[in-house]
Amino acid sequence: MSPAAVKPHEVVERALELSRADGCVVIADEQSSANLRWAGNALTTNGVTRGRTLTVIATVGGAQGTASGVVSRSGVTADELESLVRAAEQAAREAGPAQDAQPLVTAAPASADFTAPPAETSSDVFAAFAPRLGATFAAARAAGHELYGFANHLMTSTYLGTSTGLRLRHDQPTGTLELNAKSPDRTRSAWAGRATRDFTDVDPAELDAELAQRLSWAERQVELPAGRYETLLPPSAVADLMIYLTWSASARDAHEGRTVFSRPGGGTRIGEKLSALPLTLRSDPAAPGLECAPFTVAHASGGESSVFDNGLPLGPTDWIKDGTLANLLSTRYSAGLTGLPVTPEIDNLILDAGGTASLEEMVAATERGLLLTCLWYIREVDPATLLLTGLTRDGVYLVENGEVTGAVNNFRFNESPVDLLGRASQAGRTGQTLPREWSDWFTRAAMPALRVPDFNMSSVSRGV
Repeated sequence: MSPAAVKPHEVVERALELSRADGCVVIADEQSSANLRWAGNALTTNGVTRGRTLTVIATVGGAQGTASGVVSRSGVTADELESLVRAAEQAAREAGPAQDAQPLVTAAPASADFTAPPAETSSDVFAAFAPRLGATFAAARAAGHELYGFANHLMTSTYLGTSTGLRLRHDQPTGTLELNAKSPDRTRSAWAGRATRDFTDVDPAELDAELAQRLSWAERQVELPAGRYETLLPPSAVADLMIYLTWSASARDAHEGRTVFSRPGGGTRIGEKLSALPLTLRSDPAAPGLECAPFTVAHASGGESSVFDNGLPLGPTDWIKDGTLANLLSTRYSAGLTGLPVTPEIDNLILDAGGTASLEEMVAATERGLLLTCLWYIREVDPATLLLTGLTRDGVYLVENGEVTGAVNNFRFNESPVDLLGRASQAGRTGQTLPREWSDWFTRAAMPALRVPDFNMSSVSRGV
């Protein structure tokens, strides 16, 4: 029998029935995706995929403590289900006691739609978008530039069941649109991207107009040396930096003195002022347009997640509140170690300082500085300061007397997002954005543009 012939909730129930472990968690992720790809102002490919991944987490008690075993497989048939459950149990028996062991979560009402069929996407999601994309190709061709890129829509229905009685379900739509414009001689390039839940709120013509303007700006080329420049970071670049900051905000690591959030002499920097601006960095499963799972879904244990926390309810959480560090990522286990609240990962991120200025208004208020498009190839240099390095990409522009006057060469940067928050002199209006670097893993973000008086362009990088 094929996986699709057995309903996801039935797979969860059957796996729990087969379990002989002391505790069991079963996660069924039902996924469907639709995509369009294009190059040189013409559609090249399109496709639709479907699949199911099943994760079984077995917990086994022993004299030394509780052990856990985790096994995930795709395309599991009804006949293969028992072997998957037994493999998870064997993995638990062979593992040592789990450091993060906790009682499985029990207190959560069942999802009313737990037994309903999974949500699905299809090429229909592009019904209104595709004709607009075709018109945009024609306009780009007439304007003398080429468009490359893709649109992708993924729908994931997650069914979570446990031996303690949890029956939870969440449907997560994730859409991304990335558009790259190039001059015919390929010497100029510009990028724009959008995140969306259903492609009804994205306009390729609007993105193409932005890209055409940037290509026009780049007709004048200016060479600049490495150095510190007043820099306007657009929301996409801010998102990439704030996502990395959040990924690095482990309460346990900070408590043990290993990160930028560690307090000299012991403990964490919670309660410390990080920015003079009233910046609030927060997550909220119910944030409009950024909705995400309202409970923990952990396929594996790590520094900021625990399989024992599966099904833990999630609510609005401030990571930074009015410029002050308020919370760090904490499982139930790490909360017990640190004495801090339980504040698990949440799959969206919002930065807001109450600013009202658009990026264009911030450009108009700049005497001389740089306007970035996006950051790329971001890597950590020093966890103690969260010093990151990376490259600018697809357009760095010179701003003089409130106007963009040309494009400059690319740079390698060296900056800590924590230090940047302390040095930022202005935050613009917060709006939904697509991070360029991390869009394969994290898309639900709303950010403002930031003005940094002395962004460190550490060396010149050649290329577009």
